[in-house]
Amino acid sequence: MNAPTAGLKRAPDGGLDIERVRADFPILRLKVNGRPLVFLDNAASSQMPQPVIDRWIRYQTTQHANIHRAVHYLSEVATAEYEGARKKLAAFINAREEREVIFTTGTTDAINLVAHGYGRKFIGAGDEIVLTTLEHHSNIVPWQMVAEEKGARIRVVPVNDRGELIVEDYLKLLGPRTRLVGVGHVSNALGTINPVREMIRAAHEKGIPVLVDGAQAAPHMPLDMQALDCDFYAFSGHKMFGPTGIGILYGKSEWLEKMQPYKGGGDMILSVTFEKTTYNVIPGKFEAGTPPIAAAITLGAAADYLAGIGFDRVHAHETDLLDYATDQVNRLPGVRIIGTAEQKAAVLSFVVDGVHPHDVGTLLNEEGIAIRTGHHCAQPVMQRFGIPATSRASFAFYNTRAEVDALVAGIKRVQKVFK
Repeated sequence: MNAPTAGLKRAPDGGLDIERVRADFPILRLKVNGRPLVFLDNAASSQMPQPVIDRWIRYQTTQHANIHRAVHYLSEVATAEYEGARKKLAAFINAREEREVIFTTGTTDAINLVAHGYGRKFIGAGDEIVLTTLEHHSNIVPWQMVAEEKGARIRVVPVNDRGELIVEDYLKLLGPRTRLVGVGHVSNALGTINPVREMIRAAHEKGIPVLVDGAQAAPHMPLDMQALDCDFYAFSGHKMFGPTGIGILYGKSEWLEKMQPYKGGGDMILSVTFEKTTYNVIPGKFEAGTPPIAAAITLGAAADYLAGIGFDRVHAHETDLLDYATDQVNRLPGVRIIGTAEQKAAVLSFVVDGVHPHDVGTLLNEEGIAIRTGHHCAQPVMQRFGIPATSRASFAFYNTRAEVDALVAGIKRVQKVFK
């Protein structure tokens, strides 16, 4: 499906026609424990609309073949569709060139690509890597591996009690041995939207490249690599209404050309002998083996769908949901929201006095309400706030105020059970 059809999902006032939007998502008609599904776990994985599902099916039933390796009809079609998806994603993020878009299996794979291709080549003993307290483990562990191997040091930007990065401290950490800054665009655990433009600008003034983990930003806001001017940007398809097993690494061509390949194998080479291998040009250099062709093409359809909905309407609707949910949850005695940054995406993390988050999630599930409980692969955040875990409700543009009401009623039931 192309964007114009999705663009019809507008209410008369220019906002979202929420019922028509929800009709695009067949899974929202599901019942769990005899109750309508209330899906509030979008920060982990969002649901896929029918037009995107249809694109997956159309590829598998009429276009499937391996790419770049044959002259027969299906291979040529599949290759054209795969590279067409790259073009769509380049436009979606306003990349300077299509070759700066690398298909990966997801954000984690993309960050590991940079850790291997950039980190192991350009980071050495005594160098420093600047990360933040808010990072997902995927933007911590790969850099710990590099630091341990190379004898480098990780420096960490602290956060205040609202869950906002302390920018003054960040600026102090940028020094002559800093070789990379890694920062999440949006915190998956708290919803904090970080001041990435300011952070990138400050790092570049000192000649330091910046990697941005955009997994939680891609579903909620327009991405513009030229405006951000980051050196690397990573995100996943399954969080932006596409399939699992696919993601994007955007990298400035000048860095990608200098980096060593992350994986070796077919399609990432120009020539191979037992004496020497000559690597392919970008993006091929970083796409070894048979790629996730169907997933890449389907991700292109998800980008079309989002563009058709319009991020202005997405932002307005999700902001309304977050504001409403924040107000309603704040009215509940014995419930505390963790993460109250002034700039937030549609994530609400909370703790209920005297109740473990896993018990909260279990009881809400009995009501058909899906939330996420645990440390959210962000244990340093939990340590910062002195808690083992939170319950997290995360919203998408297909959620409604009625679903927020169901969440609040479910929390009240949890409190009664544990009274």
